[in-house]
Amino acid sequence: MTHVTTHILDAATGEPAAGVGVVLAAASGDAVLAESPGTIIAHGTTDADGRLAIGPDRLEPGDYTLTFLTGEYFAERGSPTFYPYVIVTFIVEAADDGSSRHYHVPLLLSPFAYSTYRGS
Repeated sequence: MTHVTTHILDAATGEPAAGVGVVLAAASGDAVLAESPGTIIAHGTTDADGRLAIGPDRLEPGDYTLTFLTGEYFAERGSPTFYPYVIVTFIVEAADDGSSRHYHVPLLLSPFAYSTYRGS
C-alpha cells in the first residue's frame, strides 16, 4: 500500500472531488519560512471517487506537505473560491518496531471553507 493516501469530498456538491491536483513534498522550517513547498516527492490527480494514493511505499520520518490545487478545481467548474491552494502539513513517524505507518489525509472542501483530519 502506498504510504500516503487522500480522499477529497466537495461539500458544496456532496460529490467526490475528481480531478484535483495534489503535490506531496518534504517540508522543513526553512521551506515554510521561504514560502516554498519544499522538495517535491510526488504529484498526482484524484480519481473519479476523489481518491489518490501518492508517493513511495515508505517515507522517512519527518515533516511533509500535501498541496491541493483547489483553485484549478473550482475554476474548471466556474466557481469562485477563496482558497487557490490548501496546504496540509503533517508528521510522519516510524512505528516502535521501525516499520512504516500508513497515513490517510482526507479533505472536506467547499469554495470558502475546508477541513482535514488524520484518517485511517
